[in-house]
Amino acid sequence: MKRALLVIDVQEEYFSGALPVTYPANSFSNILAAVDAANEHRVPVILIRHEATQPGATAFARNSRGWTIWEELLAKDHLRIVDKNMPGSFTGTGLEEILRNLGVDTLVICGYMTQMCCDTTARQAVHLGFAVEFLSDATGTLTVENGAGKIAAGDLHRAILITQAMRFSRVITTEEWILRLAGRE
Repeated sequence: MKRALLVIDVQEEYFSGALPVTYPANSFSNILAAVDAANEHRVPVILIRHEATQPGATAFARNSRGWTIWEELLAKDHLRIVDKNMPGSFTGTGLEEILRNLGVDTLVICGYMTQMCCDTTARQAVHLGFAVEFLSDATGTLTVENGAGKIAAGDLHRAILITQAMRFSRVITTEEWILRLAGRE
């Protein structure tokens, strides 16, 4: 098994912008722990950065504060940054070619938001023939309300994890994943 860790959209927008991630509360510290473990075990780390391309978009606009990858994460070793403008990290990015050239067959998903870019990327990965490990406590979201209704962050997060575990991913905690890397699970 050859893994790569995808760290999806850990950008300023989710910390101090209009879309603050609130659940789970420890998601960012778990993301950092996953990156540290990946680096320790020579698992390539690829940072994914979202850019809004809609006219007049303020969240995730290129070169805005919200578009910036969180500094503490950016300071850690990573192979590269892949920019995207759709929820799926494979759409129009060249990510699949990068992973195939590395010989990767298993993707580890962490980052933001659970129900949007993490979920979409995991589904795309399965469709492309990759195995997926979805880090349940190193992904995160917020309460969502729109014309279809309202759902609390915790409920939304759990619903996506349950759906991922039905068909797409092996859903595990960051601690379980780190033990796996160390060969202790």
